[in-house]
Amino acid sequence: MGTHEIRVRLGGISRQRVYELTMRRSFPEPVAELEQGRVWLAEDIERWITEHRRELADSEGE
Repeated sequence: MGTHEIRVRLGGISRQRVYELTMRRSFPEPVAELEQGRVWLAEDIERWITEHRRELADSEGE
């Protein structure tokens, strides 16, 4: 899953917001860094979203 897929999965958030999220210590490590950017396992991203869903909803108003 690349940053575009993460954006879509999180409801079309901005590229800047995806960057902020992926820089968090709690965010999963990418499994590869390709020419087009970093990629993550979809299952790692889904798990992270489930674990941080409330935190994400609370911070959307910032």
